[in-house]
Amino acid sequence: MDMKRDINLRHFEAVATAGRLGSISNAALALNLSQPAITQAVAKVEAQLGHALLDRQPTGVTLTRAGELMSARIERALAYIVRGGHSVRRSARLPSLPNIERRITFGQLRSLLTVDQAGSFAMASKLTGLSEPALHRSARELEQLLGILLLARHGRTVQPTPAAANLLRFARLALAEIEAGFDELAALSLEGAGRIAIGTLPMAQTILLPRALARFAQTNPAARINVVEGPYADLLAGLRNGQLDFLIGALRDPPQVGDVVEEAVFDDDLVIVARKGHPLASSENFVPARLRDFPWVIASIGAPMRIRWDAIFAEYGLEPPRVQIESNSVTIGRGLMLNDDWLTLMSRDQFIFERRAGLLAEIRGHFSSKRKIGVTIRDDWRPTQLQSAFVAEFKTACEDWTSEKLMERKPFRYA
Repeated sequence: MDMKRDINLRHFEAVATAGRLGSISNAALALNLSQPAITQAVAKVEAQLGHALLDRQPTGVTLTRAGELMSARIERALAYIVRGGHSVRRSARLPSLPNIERRITFGQLRSLLTVDQAGSFAMASKLTGLSEPALHRSARELEQLLGILLLARHGRTVQPTPAAANLLRFARLALAEIEAGFDELAALSLEGAGRIAIGTLPMAQTILLPRALARFAQTNPAARINVVEGPYADLLAGLRNGQLDFLIGALRDPPQVGDVVEEAVFDDDLVIVARKGHPLASSENFVPARLRDFPWVIASIGAPMRIRWDAIFAEYGLEPPRVQIESNSVTIGRGLMLNDDWLTLMSRDQFIFERRAGLLAEIRGHFSSKRKIGVTIRDDWRPTQLQSAFVAEFKTACEDWTSEKLMERKPFRYA
């Protein structure tokens, strides 16, 4: 989220409450504010967003389409703040604070998040455009409210305490909801506007994701898409705290955490790969034991690729060879194979271009190994229309690619 935004959570809550209760007076009673204060709060939020959120009638108020979209996001954001605040209090064995979402401010959450991101108040000041004293004050006010230390100095850096971990996660989820609301309002004015943050694992990067991205960008020129590549653990953390909308790649069975949902959309064939001209690539009679005679670069222990690699040797009744280089990087694997007799396990689609160029070849044995490629989301994720459209586009790309391989169509084109 843009940390330079000026957001008043109480004003946003006033909009959602008035829309839910159907009148300004009812919202005033529920929030313990005056009717003029609610009216002023609604007016400020509408001016900030550039959309009318409430339709005023003599009998009360109803939410406009923009109001429905934003109110739903506000309610979800406030619920995350409640969960985060209560989790911190529970960790310190402190009683719950009533109406905690009305006590915590956006400025306090922004201070905590930016200091965590930047590692110091000085760098956080540059990220937000706020002064260091203002950030200090907001952070300390949040600590006093929750009754627990959230930021601690370690040498020249400032780091969140272990107790702050859950609060940080729920704060990011809350701000991601508000940002999604901004995106949905932008889409009302400009079709296809909004942002998508995708975490990707190696398999999807060669064929499937580029195809979906090319098609989607063509039909949604106003969309902003950020593709993040990294280790699964880092991507999973980004997904769970709202920094990523979904992950695309090899699925874990079962999922490593209980708050994500996986959907398989593609069956991926795994094969042993080597350079063109490798001694095993040219052998007419494949001898499984010779797989132990050459160096391997393979994923680290616990990764789906490594589990399937172990299964191949078990299928042949062989002890896996010692792995000298562990790497999840397809680029590293390609580089090693192109320079020496290294072997690796790879999706058949991951080296399609190198195979067509005569650089890499498949080592053909009598084993079978497949894995599921799909989409991983948070179990409580509420996608924007744009995000849902991209997931649908990716599924279509997978279906088309599967059909093309089965029917042996012409070589793949991006568009």
